[in-house]
Amino acid sequence: MLKINIKKLPKSELEIEGEVEIDAFEAYFSKALKKIGEKLELPGFRKGKVPENVLLSNIPEAQILGEMAEMALSEYYPKILEKEKIDAIGHPQISITKLARKNPLGFKIKTAIMPEMQIPDYKQIAKKVLSEMKDEEKNVNVTEKEVEDTIMDIRKSRAPKIHIKEGVELTEKDSQPATLTEELPEFNDTFVQALGPFKDIKDFKEKLKENIKLEKENQAKEKTRLKIIEKIIDDLKVDIPEILIGVELDKILYRMESDISQMGLKFGDYLKHLNKTVEDLRKEFRVDAEKKAKFALILNKIAELEKIVADPEQVALEIAKILEHYKDADPERAKFHVENVLTNEKVFQFLENQK
Repeated sequence: MLKINIKKLPKSELEIEGEVEIDAFEAYFSKALKKIGEKLELPGFRKGKVPENVLLSNIPEAQILGEMAEMALSEYYPKILEKEKIDAIGHPQISITKLARKNPLGFKIKTAIMPEMQIPDYKQIAKKVLSEMKDEEKNVNVTEKEVEDTIMDIRKSRAPKIHIKEGVELTEKDSQPATLTEELPEFNDTFVQALGPFKDIKDFKEKLKENIKLEKENQAKEKTRLKIIEKIIDDLKVDIPEILIGVELDKILYRMESDISQMGLKFGDYLKHLNKTVEDLRKEFRVDAEKKAKFALILNKIAELEKIVADPEQVALEIAKILEHYKDADPERAKFHVENVLTNEKVFQFLENQK
């Protein structure tokens, strides 16, 4: 059913080249057609209830083949890793080399494996960082000024905007230059009750202070965690697989493009303004991406050495939440993401207990 050839590449990478035989690949045809049909809306048919012969006349064969390939490889790739005892990490790079009906499915998969690394004494490093923490970092306090400043920010955000010219309120038709001013709403029980389930000003201030304290504690915790990992990275000796660096670069650029889009700008125009290409940015951010890749490798390695795993019940609960909110989410990707996040959290908790 499956023919493969595995080739070792530099920097802890592997290339898996192979074919899913004809009969095994053809077995996905009906499954792929049904999956695509569940989302297809056609006049005269209920969604998900379109007959197979009608689906065939409305769905391009290339789309069906693409779905077949995705379904086949999502099933066979984990089996290859298990059978060949490949300790793969990160997302693989998959390319299809042959895709046609009544033919084998040809593919190439490039994946990173856990590299050899000389990891320093992370327990001792964590212990040292924690012992050097100052009292103000351990015991977070909230001042009255911080509470009052936050209240002022909230009042400003709720203030109606008044356009004035020479002290007279402008109509929308007035085209003359105007000044934008703020008239702050009165801070009273009615105001805070409109913000949420607060009894009065006293209740609001108490809960606001708790929230500010919680936020400051989380910031302090993140700062300490980052310091521990950075100290471990300083003494780490490892040859990072290029795939992992590439994945981190993709994440950095995706976030950057999203931020630019939210500002109402086109990413292409932004690059022209900077007189740079995407490749220029990838070179600039390479050091950051390499650091993030090391960060992920360290957490992965500590989890392996200390036999730290995510709680299966918690994983199932979080996956259910994701799939409930994102109906089209891939369950396998959701599982990978949730296990990674929850395992990393347990690794950090382990490091924080090295006192």
